[in-house]
Amino acid sequence: MSIVINKETRAVIIGGAAGLNAAKKMAEFDFLVKRPLTVQAFVYPPEEGQQKEIFLGGELKNVKVYSSLADALAENPQINTALIYLGASRATQATMEAIEASNISLVSVITEGVPEKDAKKLRIAAEKNNTTLNGPSSIGIMSAGECRLGVIGGEFKNLKLCNLYRPGSFGVLTKSGGLSNEAMWLCAQNGNGITSAVAIGGDAYPGTDFVTYLEMFDKDPDTKAVVMIGEVGGTLEEEAAEWLAKEPRSIRLIAAIGGTCQEVLPQGMKFGHAGAKEGKKGTGSARSKINALREAGAVVPDTFGGLSKAIKQVYDELLADGTIAPETEIDDALLPELPPKVQKVVKEGEVIVEPLIRTTVSDDRGEEPRYRGYAASELCEKGYGIEDVIALMWNKKLPTKEESEIIKRIIMISADHGPAVSGAFGSIIGACAGIDMPQAVSAGMTMIGPRFGGAVTNAGKYFQKGVREFPNDIPGFLAWMKKNVGPVPGIGHRVKSLKNPDKRVKYLVSYVKNETSLHTPCLDFALEVEKVTTAKKDNLILNVDGTMGAILVDLGFPIHSLNGFFVLARTIGMIGHWIDQNEQNSRLIRLYDYLINYAVEDERDVPEKK
Repeated sequence: MSIVINKETRAVIIGGAAGLNAAKKMAEFDFLVKRPLTVQAFVYPPEEGQQKEIFLGGELKNVKVYSSLADALAENPQINTALIYLGASRATQATMEAIEASNISLVSVITEGVPEKDAKKLRIAAEKNNTTLNGPSSIGIMSAGECRLGVIGGEFKNLKLCNLYRPGSFGVLTKSGGLSNEAMWLCAQNGNGITSAVAIGGDAYPGTDFVTYLEMFDKDPDTKAVVMIGEVGGTLEEEAAEWLAKEPRSIRLIAAIGGTCQEVLPQGMKFGHAGAKEGKKGTGSARSKINALREAGAVVPDTFGGLSKAIKQVYDELLADGTIAPETEIDDALLPELPPKVQKVVKEGEVIVEPLIRTTVSDDRGEEPRYRGYAASELCEKGYGIEDVIALMWNKKLPTKEESEIIKRIIMISADHGPAVSGAFGSIIGACAGIDMPQAVSAGMTMIGPRFGGAVTNAGKYFQKGVREFPNDIPGFLAWMKKNVGPVPGIGHRVKSLKNPDKRVKYLVSYVKNETSLHTPCLDFALEVEKVTTAKKDNLILNVDGTMGAILVDLGFPIHSLNGFFVLARTIGMIGHWIDQNEQNSRLIRLYDYLINYAVEDERDVPEKK
């Protein structure tokens, strides 16, 4: 058997990240002893409605997060235990709510730093509601082979080394969380393991004292001895001694008391725990506790180092008189192992996993991102700019200085074309509707297509085809385009013409042709096409999309990357429009009637439905 918790324990964890970590550790124990998940729900208002993923061995379980304890208990009436993993400022209220819940019979408070006045109130409330209150500052409770609350017991391998997969004959009581793990280990190495272990916490006013738990152990037929580890400060150990001496008990008591070094230190010095300090006139000293327990009949070694020998001595005596039967050794190979994580087995070369994706452009596994092998900070230090990073990511090579200057100018020239074009107008409408920047810019981005900006890729594609297949035959190229595609992408403008040229195009062409040494077969072909098309109609000029597409092909960029330059450049402008409208506190846009042609039927009566 066990005390406090067992196979029927079902818990709710009240708290965030620390509580989730505890739930995962508890699930490891659940897997070891082949029981259902102990944790049935979480309560944490900021994450209400979420599902927390917890592995029970290799099986993924989803545990719901609720905004209140009442909601969690209403949907999970099987819950009978609450664990508190909140900060000290919120723990008291949450603990009080759990104590007062009719479903809850045990509350274990992991939180440290709960004010003493609050701890006293919680203890009184727990006694009034007949609820067991463990903690504050408790690492948890363990019942071997049955249940684990909190992270008590440590890592999975330690659960097996301490024989926690099956019950033994020793109970454990400690204030210290770390020493509870040590005591369970000693009971496994020098005895046959534990029935239950309770870390009551090191605060001055624990919710439940040693005596209460000793009485539970005394009534448990499977617990034959209890290892109690106390410390300087308070009177819990003296009370345990009085309880032991009061009448014959069914359990043997082994005790170790820390803090004898207090005898050579200034009086009143506090040790690690809030309650670990000697009182006035030597009350609560380690020496007085040791003497009281020895006089009551407990086995108390002189130092903690003697605890192993004391446990072995009591275990041998219980074996000798038949109180405990020898345990059959269990082959460790028969115990379950946690399924290894993919990262581990891949690293150790024990399994082959096909990659989900393959990347050739960047790597973030080192101290900083690397673009095609170049560290981002080193690129900055050596004078490279955003235009060079674009070339690295999109064309997979560092451009020359001339090429960088061309890329930079393409981005600058195409960053915006005023508020009237569809992309900018879409972002402006979004901004005026109060939409956040990413969504408003996305609204503008959705406008990019065959009729707005999307011609860059197709212009580069077909001008490149012309260079390769119609090098000296512009009429033949235009005839092929008319038959197979339609209008030539990158040719034509709604506003600009030979008489009203697009200065951006003129500048880019002049810069590339006159100030760089770039070989420009694609741009040259596009300009020859323009000569033929403008002879037919003066607005069939080479537009900025066509110019960009031709130059970028000459720079060696992949065809499918070309629209990226328009997308990237116009993002700058769309963000600018969004900021501008927000700074003006612009209102929601509604079209005026005079901008709409209502080509609808005149008003008429609705006929009766037949």
